[in-house]
Amino acid sequence: MSCRASPWSRPSLPAGLLFPTSGRPRSPLGSRNLWKNSWTLGVGVPNIFALPSRMFRCMASSGSGDDGFARPTSTDEGVAPLPLYSWPDKQRPRVCILGGGFGGLYTALRLESLVWPSDKKPQKNKLQVMLVDQSDRFVFKPMLYELLSGEVDVWEIAPSFTELLKNTSVQFVRDSVKLLRPSDHFRREPGESCTGGVVHLESGTVIEYDWLVLALGAEAKIDVVPGSAEYALPFTTLEDALRVESKLKMLERKRFGKSSPSIEVAIVGLGYSGVELAATISERLKNTGTVKAINVQTTICPTAPQGNRDAAVKVLESRNIQLFLGYFVSCIKEASTADDSSGIATDSEVDDDHKKLILDLQPAERGLKGQTLEADLVLWTVGSTSQIPRLQPPDAPYVIPLNGRGQVETEETLLVKGHPRTFAIGDSAALRDPSGKLLPATAQVAFQQADFAGWNLWAAINDRPLLPFRFQNLGEMMTLGRNDAAITASFIEGLTLEGPLGHAARKLVYCLRMPTDEHRVKVGVSWLTKTAIDSLASVQNAVSDMLTSP
Repeated sequence: MSCRASPWSRPSLPAGLLFPTSGRPRSPLGSRNLWKNSWTLGVGVPNIFALPSRMFRCMASSGSGDDGFARPTSTDEGVAPLPLYSWPDKQRPRVCILGGGFGGLYTALRLESLVWPSDKKPQKNKLQVMLVDQSDRFVFKPMLYELLSGEVDVWEIAPSFTELLKNTSVQFVRDSVKLLRPSDHFRREPGESCTGGVVHLESGTVIEYDWLVLALGAEAKIDVVPGSAEYALPFTTLEDALRVESKLKMLERKRFGKSSPSIEVAIVGLGYSGVELAATISERLKNTGTVKAINVQTTICPTAPQGNRDAAVKVLESRNIQLFLGYFVSCIKEASTADDSSGIATDSEVDDDHKKLILDLQPAERGLKGQTLEADLVLWTVGSTSQIPRLQPPDAPYVIPLNGRGQVETEETLLVKGHPRTFAIGDSAALRDPSGKLLPATAQVAFQQADFAGWNLWAAINDRPLLPFRFQNLGEMMTLGRNDAAITASFIEGLTLEGPLGHAARKLVYCLRMPTDEHRVKVGVSWLTKTAIDSLASVQNAVSDMLTSP
């Protein structure tokens, strides 16, 4: 497949079915002009999936005429027309970005920063970019843990898209994606105009685009064992973090002023997310609670650099954390439903609306015995699932190539295989490094891919060669508490920054990675102010202790 493409003529495409050469090409959206604000569907088209597949399907035929392409013949009065989004300009390229995480938002900002040739910008603005996300806020996910420790405020790590994009030409739409209908995999005759396809939103709006970026990320896979979906909480979104914060506050209020019972928090999974949660919550609870961390492997953070792993082990062992390594959770249930033989008291309730939870642990290693744990709160940090499979057209479920994990198969230029007008980045994409290993689903990968995706979109629209993506591992960071973190830089072998120094370096790096200059300044000033206040309070406490000591 060629890596060159122009916005209005067809690049070299993979072999496929042809549109019929006879007859005037019709819009895949119906019998009306694509640029009108409304249009109608053909006879008998069901509204549930919006656009019928036959309007996108080209059928091989040895004859000529209109037989080769199914078209709507009339309007069904019983079917309401679907609202077609009206782009501001009919001539400029239309780029639709699905997902407002690191991949999607940073791609939009990258496109905004590029300089466009004069012949490619008929108006002042360069091109039309739309960003679609189900939330109204961008979430800096690596710092969600600081919400639980009280180090950051919501506005600092979750600014609104409206605020971030106010000085750009990017249009933001808050909605969820319902269905994808790409049409860039069809082969056209040279010179034929074409679009990339359409996106159906849950609100009913249909967006036609020329170029598409899939940056939808992944969702937490919580329904893994009996009771996990009902009783465990994930920790991947801002809503998840606020829910956990609310639950912890409730438990702390009920425990306040009492010597017992202690608060018990179970964390399933000890990858990066599980370790950071365990360290943060254990520091917050101090002597009022216990964290029970469960991991199917006998080592924590198996993919982390050795320096980060050693720092994490040292912190976990120094706090009120019980490690259950080599176990997996087989079931979660309420204490009131436990069998009498379990040995767990069934009246271990905090109050009428809160009951203890029971976790059944089974050994994953030889020599271990099954165990049963109690917990007030269960946090689930293992497993994720791609959103792309459920967005495929039901009549063409394999139109977007996926791997076994539901991720989109891409070329090294980040183009989806067989789709020369569709890019996929971040957790949505399955891209391998030169050694053949899948790139990790991390913010660092998505951040770097966004830069390449923005550039390659610019190159494709301007008929320039596309660049192959090469991931540069700059190192890994993890928070281990309010004033503790570990950083291992890949370019300095054997160096790991720990403790307050690592904590300060991590916050500095993340401040510089904030989406816009304006937000970086606001966050930087806020964090510096908080640091100064905390330092002054520490000095005052130290002086007070010296004066009151005998």
